[in-house]
Amino acid sequence: MRYAGEKKCNIWVAMALGILSLFLIFVVYPLVLILYKSVLTQDGSLSLAYFGKFFARKYYWSTLVNSFKVTIVSTLLAAALGLVMAYVLRSVRIRGSKYLNILIVMSYLSPPFIGAYAWIQLLGRNGFITRILNNLFQVKLNGIYGFAGIVLVFSLQSFPLVYMYISGALKNLDNSLNEAAESLGCSAVQRVFQVIVPLVMPTMLASSLLVFMRVFSDFGTPMLIGEGYKTFPVLMYSQFMGEVSTDDHFAAALCVIIIGITLVLFFFQRYLGNRFTYSMTALKPMEAEHCTGLKNVLSHLFVYLVVLIAILPQLTVIFTSFLATGGGSVYTGGFSLDNYRNTLFSKNNNGAIFNTYLFGLCAIAVVVVLGVLISYLTVRKKSILTNILDTVTMFPYIIPGSVLGISFLYAFNSKPFLLSGTALIIVISLSIRRMPYTIRSSTAIIGQISPSVEEAAISLGCSETKSFAKITVPMMMSGVLSGAIMSWITLISELSSSIILYTSKTQTLTVAIYAEVIRSNFGNAAAYSAILTLTSILSLLLFFKLTGSNDISI
Repeated sequence: MRYAGEKKCNIWVAMALGILSLFLIFVVYPLVLILYKSVLTQDGSLSLAYFGKFFARKYYWSTLVNSFKVTIVSTLLAAALGLVMAYVLRSVRIRGSKYLNILIVMSYLSPPFIGAYAWIQLLGRNGFITRILNNLFQVKLNGIYGFAGIVLVFSLQSFPLVYMYISGALKNLDNSLNEAAESLGCSAVQRVFQVIVPLVMPTMLASSLLVFMRVFSDFGTPMLIGEGYKTFPVLMYSQFMGEVSTDDHFAAALCVIIIGITLVLFFFQRYLGNRFTYSMTALKPMEAEHCTGLKNVLSHLFVYLVVLIAILPQLTVIFTSFLATGGGSVYTGGFSLDNYRNTLFSKNNNGAIFNTYLFGLCAIAVVVVLGVLISYLTVRKKSILTNILDTVTMFPYIIPGSVLGISFLYAFNSKPFLLSGTALIIVISLSIRRMPYTIRSSTAIIGQISPSVEEAAISLGCSETKSFAKITVPMMMSGVLSGAIMSWITLISELSSSIILYTSKTQTLTVAIYAEVIRSNFGNAAAYSAILTLTSILSLLLFFKLTGSNDISI
């Protein structure tokens, strides 16, 4: 949108150039450097030897196969479970559905590795449920470690994302189509597979691809419960951060491989979105009906059981955080507040809590300010420059967090950009990681604001920048704040980039939890996890308060 008398070189062009420069420095430059390092040998010559090394040895390329196996199975299970849960809760009147919806969202917001830690407490070799089963059936179970455990954690932690997307699609579905199929003699099962599923298939594919990308790039869960089943992100982390046989150049080659895979997935998602997306107008929206008999009983049992299993990790970490431990690793059976005393009131331990809130608030401030400016520039000031800016700002959405962390250490570990080891590099990485989500939500909000509102203010003598600050921003603020809260929840749960960039002085809650679990200090790990879970719950309740809704369907 360009106004009469507006100069081509104005404050908006300068702002777009400034923001683009920041992304070139903190996104493009590290990625170019990691690409260069992947083809640079120890003697300084250019070669593809590191890529050949990866594909020549089964030990390396088998981790990629393992990642695809885990990701495909987890995505299929999450998609199936999310579809069934969304349909049941939209079609059958379930008691307490409002609170069940909140619990499902809560189960998604915690990091997957916390779920892995909680399931170790439940189904590990000495887990609570494992001991019961061993005593009851006189067997010796080996726990959930390996492929099955990784799939269990990822499936239960990812299905809420599919649920939220499909629930939103079902909200816009015209139920008259379902009724027409019923009048033509279709049974309930036939209507689901021939009417409902085809209508929500584009949404299910899009959400499944998001799950696929998230699961494929996660390394925290396989590190904790994978044991001998090593995945590609674990290999990449160990090559860069391992205690022995580390190789920076080989790690860079692994980063390039995973970037290539995620790029293909991203463009495949965009293709499916453009190819299969269509609009539906719900003239007669789908409403939950009161059921009786066996259908009602089975629906309630299924929904309650799935929600209970999904939320069980959060309940477990909260419960175990109050258990007394001997030496921090063995639960003695009694209750105590020692775990919270160690984490909240110990100078050596409470720094992670303070850092999480401090870094998170700083990052959210950056995300909100830049997100609003970028969305305004790309919607209202369309040009070649803003189109480039829009494309570059989407890169962090594609890049796995561990790759971003490694690229940051490559790029900012020497002068003139010596940032490694500082709190600033943590804040920048958190901001970069969550920026695309806020940009997309802000872009959608600006698209709903008519340009005539700003034009009217300018015609009355208001400058364009003042119109933006006094009119556009306040109109966007409610949506921006609710989006910022959701970004905050995912931001404080970030592990993959923080664990590569942190030092003893810049440790965050997620890093502290991971480190305590690795050291088998389960008491402190449970207390840290409970604090993070409680923070996410309070943030989610604040989101519902601001939006005036208990539904977070997408």
